[in-house]
Amino acid sequence: MNPGAVQNITRIPELNRRILFTFAMLGVYRVGCAIPTPGIDPEEMRRFFADAGGVLDLFNMFTGGALEQLSIFALGIMPYISSSIILQLLTVVIPRLAELKKEGEEGRRVVTRYTRYLTVILAVLQGYLMATALESGIFGPRTVFEPGLQFRLMTMITLTAGTSFIMWLGEQITERGIGNGISLVIFSGIVVSIPSALTNLYDLIRTGQLEPIGAILLFGMMIAIVGAIVHFERSQRRIPIQYARRVVGRQVVGGGMSYFPLKLNVAGVIPPIFASSLLLLPAQLGQWTDASVVGDFLSDYFAPSMVLYNVVYVGLIIFFAYFYTGVMIDPDDVAENIKKNGGYIPGIRPGQRTASYIHRVLNRTTAIGAVYLAGVCILPVLLAGQFNVPFYFGGTALLIVVGVALDTVSQVEAHLVTRSYDSFVQGVRIRGRGNR
Repeated sequence: MNPGAVQNITRIPELNRRILFTFAMLGVYRVGCAIPTPGIDPEEMRRFFADAGGVLDLFNMFTGGALEQLSIFALGIMPYISSSIILQLLTVVIPRLAELKKEGEEGRRVVTRYTRYLTVILAVLQGYLMATALESGIFGPRTVFEPGLQFRLMTMITLTAGTSFIMWLGEQITERGIGNGISLVIFSGIVVSIPSALTNLYDLIRTGQLEPIGAILLFGMMIAIVGAIVHFERSQRRIPIQYARRVVGRQVVGGGMSYFPLKLNVAGVIPPIFASSLLLLPAQLGQWTDASVVGDFLSDYFAPSMVLYNVVYVGLIIFFAYFYTGVMIDPDDVAENIKKNGGYIPGIRPGQRTASYIHRVLNRTTAIGAVYLAGVCILPVLLAGQFNVPFYFGGTALLIVVGVALDTVSQVEAHLVTRSYDSFVQGVRIRGRGNR
């Protein structure tokens, strides 16, 4: 975004209201992350997380630090993401859900309602498991003040209400603010952890665990990866489309060359978020249950530093990259729309040949995008394991932050373009009336 566009933001009242509303809602979310759940000792939770690590740190990052003090938002937005994954997977199995997606705005509302119901169900289950884990002393023997059925019910209701409120907050940001609300909630939770991460890095340098030159190289690598993320997120594969000229009355209209842009990464940050949320589920069950066999297996083979975890993580990222791209773009519909508008791809026959060509190009671009996503997300493990980097460099977090920032900036630019177009049309109308 150029400096002139930044100055124009302050001149558009509607855009100002949307931005201020977004910041206000994110502020409410951050306040909720600091309100502890009744009946627990937040200091005991903080002491536990100070010595914990691995999957719990990742889950705590996605909740914006709410889990480490067990606030009313301790479950975060993960139940909503899990329910979205389940419903999107069910669209392949249940024809009714696939039909709803094709019914436009009304069908989208029905799917959103189903997602809300399923989110509440998952939040109730996870809230009860969390309450049971707290009573069993997993997070410390003195975490719960008064264990019992009343505590379990109160904790379950509180955490479910917190997740439902975050879900509503995200939807309000999407409708009345700027950007994708759910992504911005996750974005804010990651961003607030940056100061503490920098403090930890400074402590490593001060205590001699990390040389200053190593810290400089680490920051240089972070800048290089940010540049790579921006490059890949902005990259497109443009398919040329030639439109035939048509005679309407006595005028010849249409004709000329256009392009159908295919983003290299159509799915955006959705695959890493979905993959992380799915991998957090078995870890949660292992932490919140008394089954020692399950807990030992997860700690020995399914920790973030283990090979099995990372292989599954990469596989899930690639799967969701292809799956979400297939949900977003249907080559048959694209080919049909091109044919209806009198267009064709040079050298390709309209109809099924065009659909097959788009499908082939889409598979290739998605393969590149999926490998790029997996590479960025798996890089922290390589740094920590192979090169003994003592600072966990969060590729998934960095990808989410940069991706959400780019998407939000694009929406701001879209508002600016729309405003400029409306002003231009209004000016043409005024000049036309003056000429009369």
